[in-house]
Amino acid sequence: MTTQGVGDAWVGNELRMVTKAGIPVRLHALNRPASTYFTAADIDALNRATNVIYPLSPLRALGAALAAPIRFGPRALAALWNALTGERESLRVRLTGIWHYAVACHWAAARRGEEVHHIHSQWIHSGGTVAMYGAWLLGRPFSFTGHAADLFRNRAALADKIRRAKFIICISEFHRQFFLKNGARPEQLAIAYCGIDTRHFTPRRRTRAEGEPLHILSSGRLVEKKGFPVLIEACALLRARGYDFRCTIAGSGPDEATLRAQIAAAGLDDRISLTGQALKQEDIPEFMYSGDLYCLPCVWAKDNDVDGLPQMLMEAMACGLPAVSTQLVGIPDLVIDGETGLLVPPEDAAALADALVRLGDSPELARQLAEAGHIHVTKSFDIDSCLDPLLSRFGTALEQPL
Repeated sequence: MTTQGVGDAWVGNELRMVTKAGIPVRLHALNRPASTYFTAADIDALNRATNVIYPLSPLRALGAALAAPIRFGPRALAALWNALTGERESLRVRLTGIWHYAVACHWAAARRGEEVHHIHSQWIHSGGTVAMYGAWLLGRPFSFTGHAADLFRNRAALADKIRRAKFIICISEFHRQFFLKNGARPEQLAIAYCGIDTRHFTPRRRTRAEGEPLHILSSGRLVEKKGFPVLIEACALLRARGYDFRCTIAGSGPDEATLRAQIAAAGLDDRISLTGQALKQEDIPEFMYSGDLYCLPCVWAKDNDVDGLPQMLMEAMACGLPAVSTQLVGIPDLVIDGETGLLVPPEDAAALADALVRLGDSPELARQLAEAGHIHVTKSFDIDSCLDPLLSRFGTALEQPL
C-alpha cells in the first residue's frame, strides 16, 4: 500500500527487486500518480496494474463500514473502537483516521476472495492507516516502511501502528533510533536502505579544463526541504568572493517561481540555471556526468517535512561525483563527513560555500571523496543487496499458513 503508487522512484525500484526475488506482489495505492520518474515499460505496466482506491464516494465507504461487522466479525468492531478511541496526534488525525477506517472496510471487502499473506505499507501516514485497518479486518500481518513527511509532518496514529506492526523497515540508523524512542521493540526493526541500481549509475567523472568554472549540480523536487534557497545564497557568496562557477538545478515543483525570483534578485541569472523539468531515472547519469560536484543542502522545512535519505545523493555518488550535503536525518549514513563526502550544518550558506570551494580548489580531495563515495554506495546501497532484510521478512510471511 502506498499513497501514489510508483509516483515515487524508490517504490518502482523496490518492487522490481521484490518481483525479481520471486515474491508475488500487487501494488495498491490511494491515488494514481500524475506522472512517474521512469520511461521504462515495466514500470509503466506496474503503474497500469496498480489497484487505485480513489475516487471513492462517501456513501460507498459508509456502506462498507456498516457491513464490516457482518463481513469481518469482532475484528471490525475492535478496529473501529481503535479508530474512535486510540491514541491520536490531533482531532484532525482522529477524524481522518475514522474516514480511513471506512476506506479500509471498502478495500478489505474486495480482498476477501484473494490470497493475501501480508500487507506492507510503503508510507505510514494515510496509506499506512488504510493498510493497518485493512490487515486488522482481514486478520493478516501488517508492516511498514517509514520515511520523513509520514513520520513528522503528517504523523498519524504512529503509536498504534508501531504496536501492531509485525516488523518495521528503517531506511537509516536515524530511523531505527527514532522507532526505538517511540516504543518499537528491537526485534521489530530492520534497516533496509532505499537503494539504487549501481549498474545503471556508474562513475564517469569529467576532467575540468584549466580556467573552466566549477560546475555545481543539484536536483530534486523544488520544495523547501531540499534546501535550494540555501544553495542559491551560497552561490551569491561565491560570486562575492570572486569565485568562478556555474550551477545547474534540475527539477520541478511548487517553489519554482520563488526560486527563480531569488536567483534574479541576487543577480545570478548568468550563473545559475534552473531547468524546471524533473529528471527521469534513465536520464540521471548523463546529467551527473556534466558536473564537477553534487550538492543537496537539505533542511528541515517549516511544515515539518524533511528528507529521510535522498536517493538522488546516492545516484550522484554512484556516478562518481563528490557530494556535499547536510547533517540531517539519515544522510550521515550515506555521506560520511570527510570520508565519502562533505557535510555542513543545515541552513548554513557560509559553511556550504566553504565546502564547495574546498572541493573546487582541491581536485585530489574531490577525487578521493568521489572514489570512496562510489565504493560506499556500491557496498551498502546497491539495490541487489540492501533490500535483503525486507525480502527475507517477506519470504517468512509467505511461509506462514493462511
